[in-house]
Amino acid sequence: MFTYHLNSNTRMTTQKDEKNLFINRKEFYAIFIIISSIKVLLIPTYRSTDFEVHRNWLAITHSLPINEWYTSAKSQWTLDYPPFFGWFEFFLSQIASFIDPNMLNIDNFNYESPLTILFQRVSVIVTDLLLLYGVQEVSNIFHKTYHESLVFGFLSLCNIGLLLVDHIHFQYNGILTGILLLSIANVMKSNIHVLAGATWFAILLNLKHIYLYIAPSFIVWLLKWYCLRSNQFFTRLIQLGIIVLAVTAISFGPFIHQLPQVLSRLFPFKRGLVHAYWAANVWSLYVGLDKILTVVWKQLGWLSSMHVQTATMTGGLVQESSLTVLASPTPLVTFIATICSMLPALIILFSKKRENLKKENMVRCLVICALSSFMFGWHVHEKAILTAIIPLGILATTNKADAKLFLLLSSTGHAAILPLLFPENLIIFKIGILVMYIMTVFLCLKNLFHSSLLYIHEWIYVLILPLISLYETVFHTICFGKKLPFFPLALTSCYCSIGILYCWIIYYYTYYTDYQLEKVRLEKKD
Repeated sequence: MFTYHLNSNTRMTTQKDEKNLFINRKEFYAIFIIISSIKVLLIPTYRSTDFEVHRNWLAITHSLPINEWYTSAKSQWTLDYPPFFGWFEFFLSQIASFIDPNMLNIDNFNYESPLTILFQRVSVIVTDLLLLYGVQEVSNIFHKTYHESLVFGFLSLCNIGLLLVDHIHFQYNGILTGILLLSIANVMKSNIHVLAGATWFAILLNLKHIYLYIAPSFIVWLLKWYCLRSNQFFTRLIQLGIIVLAVTAISFGPFIHQLPQVLSRLFPFKRGLVHAYWAANVWSLYVGLDKILTVVWKQLGWLSSMHVQTATMTGGLVQESSLTVLASPTPLVTFIATICSMLPALIILFSKKRENLKKENMVRCLVICALSSFMFGWHVHEKAILTAIIPLGILATTNKADAKLFLLLSSTGHAAILPLLFPENLIIFKIGILVMYIMTVFLCLKNLFHSSLLYIHEWIYVLILPLISLYETVFHTICFGKKLPFFPLALTSCYCSIGILYCWIIYYYTYYTDYQLEKVRLEKKD
């Protein structure tokens, strides 16, 4: 009798879970359709040089033999993503050949026919289906209630960073983020699913190597969660090694004879410490301080004007430059700073006993690794902050501390991206969408946790963000005309970097104190 009731209750619970899962999928589909409709409306909008970059990659992979993909220099927009992304472009080019073959002409520089624009824009929208799939899979693992799942669906599928970067500026971050979420979802499970998660992440690394920065969090998690289980350490370690080596061999195998050339494209260290418009990280503050000291030193007569002109770093160009007053960090220095900044989080994750491991531990470690690489990495792009924002959204609907940091980080990180969209006809749109997103995220999380989340000084900081964007786009020109053209961009980067640095410190502190509290609790229990 007891067995019957137990089985009956189990069936009822399973049926309820399946019903909730079905409802969540319907809601996710609805959100995806709505946001995709907005993306369609954005098809005619401004396109950055990245549009021509990807069109040129279509032409390279379609028109040239494989052994010339990473050697061709007909255009300045050379292929500099790992080989799997080259194959992704090759696949798209096969479809593009039926749409407008002229877009695949290697000599058609800056080719932008209406059909080319339509094809490339739609390719980003369609491949976002993998983002939808990743969001569903992650939600099934982490979220226990309908409202948690629904809010996460909004935070990820309607992320304005992806909207602005992919569907206006033009990139393919949506499909990459979907693969990242699939990796996270699968490595939280067991046995064959873990291997599937490792495979997804290995594929991701061979699509875009920026995800190498968060690889340490995956490595430590897989060692603790999968390898150090059931006394099968070496067997499981070998399984993971075979997966990584096999995927890498398939990716780089056809290019083995030109490997140095491929690696030089993937890791162009001569591009300089900071990107063209200074990503909002520690180095933007460092370079900003150098500019202030340069002015002071020049007023004091300690610098020659020639020295200042050769070390400006304010031209808005991707170039190798040096600082004027402060020492210029090398790639090695930034690499050491990045590794040292994420090492404590990795040690904490590895030191946890396996039976006390929680899936949230891995996501928090991943976010810290992503933030650390963003804050201290070499030649960081503004868009890289999305690698931290979207995974943080997984926990933003389940924990108040994560929700607080998500509100801060997403507001600041997205504000830092806005200068990428510089045309005047986008001013109202980009500032309006930032304000709308901040308000909507705040209301969703406030209703979920029945709390306002932020302290007063944090609210003041967030409310200034739209004003900074207004100054950058409108007020600076009114006040100074064409003088100091780079100042508003530098101001945006430096102001946003303060907020992102604050989030990194607070999140690290929360991560460490939670570990210490858990450690004390377990010691008392023993």
